[in-house]
Amino acid sequence: MKKFIPLLLIAGLFCSTLFAQQAAEVNYILLKPDRVFDGKEMHNGWWVLVKGNSIRAVDDSSKIFKPSSARAISLKGTTLMPGMIEGHSHLFLHPYDETSWDDQVLTESRAERTARAVTHARATLMAGFTTVRDLGTEGAGYDDVGLKTAIAKGIVPGPRMLCATRAIVATGSYGPKVLVNETDNLKGGEEADGIDGITHAVRSQIGHGADVVKIYVDYRWGDNEEAEPTFTLEELKTAVEVAHSSGRIVAVHSGTTEGMRRAILAGVNTIEHGDGGTPELFTMMKEKGIALCPTLAATEAISTYHGWKKGIDPDPNAVKQKHFIFTEAMKAGVTICMGGDVGVFPHGDNAREMILMAEYGMKPIDVLRSATSVNAEVFGLKLLGNIKPWYLADLVAVEGDPSADIKTVKQVKLVMKDGVIYTN
Repeated sequence: MKKFIPLLLIAGLFCSTLFAQQAAEVNYILLKPDRVFDGKEMHNGWWVLVKGNSIRAVDDSSKIFKPSSARAISLKGTTLMPGMIEGHSHLFLHPYDETSWDDQVLTESRAERTARAVTHARATLMAGFTTVRDLGTEGAGYDDVGLKTAIAKGIVPGPRMLCATRAIVATGSYGPKVLVNETDNLKGGEEADGIDGITHAVRSQIGHGADVVKIYVDYRWGDNEEAEPTFTLEELKTAVEVAHSSGRIVAVHSGTTEGMRRAILAGVNTIEHGDGGTPELFTMMKEKGIALCPTLAATEAISTYHGWKKGIDPDPNAVKQKHFIFTEAMKAGVTICMGGDVGVFPHGDNAREMILMAEYGMKPIDVLRSATSVNAEVFGLKLLGNIKPWYLADLVAVEGDPSADIKTVKQVKLVMKDGVIYTN
């Protein structure tokens, strides 16, 4: 009887090993599209192998490792690409033609705004945007950090989030503004002044969970509500130094030439909107490695809310200026991030910005890069934005070839985030 014990142990070990190998192979998913955009280039006939939450292989279909028991998903007629990265979002806002910005901040409860944000997060994910840089809750405090945590825990579906929490504004510059001056009403950002004040605000927001520091370097607080600079150059340099010392990047709202100039000299990482851009400023941005997030879609959306009918009416000045700054930034070789300021227009329609980038003169393949590998690099997302072995399995399949017709990015057939399929 004793002779059989080692044999039984060996047999048991063999069965356990075989079961473990089979279980490991079952965890593989083999995605079989017509082509793969890897974040940089398009490859016809490539497939992607995923295990758990990471990409394990990407190669020509004739060469890629194919585990015998892997779950194969045919994606005929599609392009598989990295999960897209929204560079400028406000999940706690909804379109201004539904409710004005002032009324959203002043009259909608935090519970309502969070409920809306949960819905917006799901719509964003299902549109193929697996990561968002959310640049301010606009009066909803630090609730973006709570939403980020809920998504990470799997409580609600949504994209990965880079949070800016409250954003930083100069005292007296930001809204909402009320007629009763003595009223201490809620503001859309955290007010700060002077070297000590802005230092405290940056550190406080980081302590509350900010992944990125957002600053309004100018705003509509001049005579007749003209946009004018807010913070001094020394204040901005201090904010950048404090943020960078913590490993965070700095994004700034800017719509004036002087505001942009100060932001560039201060060494910020990204300039949002950039409506005051000039060829000289874009040359400075290129030299300093500062990226532009032009938010074309927000400008066009606001113009339509004011009655503009695109394709029928002449372009308003704001739209003409966007064409100018976008063209000049590309001429100067400035890195351009994809970010539409979604929230001004509906969440889930994020790809509207990508379509406009192509319409304004960017090659579709460069638009795809902007929404994937470029955004990942600028935002410091080291394992996202590319399809490479051991990168996170954030993947999207879209109908057709978006490098030939960028509009196909709106025809999403599959969304995978962290190796989990959300729609197929």
